[in-house]
Amino acid sequence: MENDNLSLIKRAKEGDKGAESKLVSLNIGLVWSVARKFNNRGYDLEDIFQIGCIGILKAIKNFDESFNVKFSTYAVPLIMGEIKRFLRDDGIIKVSRHLKEIAQRASVVKEILEKELGREAKISEIAEKLEVTKEELAVAMEANIAPESLYKQINDNDKSPGFLIDKVVNKKNNEEEIVDKISLNQAICSLEEREKKIIVLRYYRGKTQSEIAKMIGISQVQVSRLEKKILYKMKKMIG
Repeated sequence: MENDNLSLIKRAKEGDKGAESKLVSLNIGLVWSVARKFNNRGYDLEDIFQIGCIGILKAIKNFDESFNVKFSTYAVPLIMGEIKRFLRDDGIIKVSRHLKEIAQRASVVKEILEKELGREAKISEIAEKLEVTKEELAVAMEANIAPESLYKQINDNDKSPGFLIDKVVNKKNNEEEIVDKISLNQAICSLEEREKKIIVLRYYRGKTQSEIAKMIGISQVQVSRLEKKILYKMKKMIG
């Protein structure tokens, strides 16, 4: 495989487009394996794969045998870099058209149901009307929350103000590192229902720990402990 790569790279650099195409084909699995690491970011995996292919083409163009590394070893950082650059330049989280449509329809259906029922509509009721699963609806609604909410000021245990991004990401990280690493909405969608409710109420709805305690029927101390546990869990999810 590596000998094939080296031979094809030499021919590709000499302008042989057929060699370039064959080289991409030989390393297609490598591009897919990197692309899958960025799955569930609000983009179709196929789109991420196509961006990864730009990285493999750059690797072909710039590879030099004197680097004394395998082509695949050299190519992986370039593929990842191309995908990360795309995600960074196009926004931290890009919501797919499908999820946007579900979220928009859900907003309308929710309003209609609440007028009919005279109370707040349940997720299950909205999902049934839309003919989607509760899980799919939850992902769509969470993914449609604007990323600016990361910097929305909230009260920390009824005392000093803070931001969700400060809680989850180490302060030593600069903004570019944060953009490269974080997919906060996806981490939220991966939480269990009660965990998700606590985080959404705290950091998107601006509720205090005391208010949340009354809403879910536990003590403020328990909310505080749960919040710390959830934030630690999210930090591990996003690296």
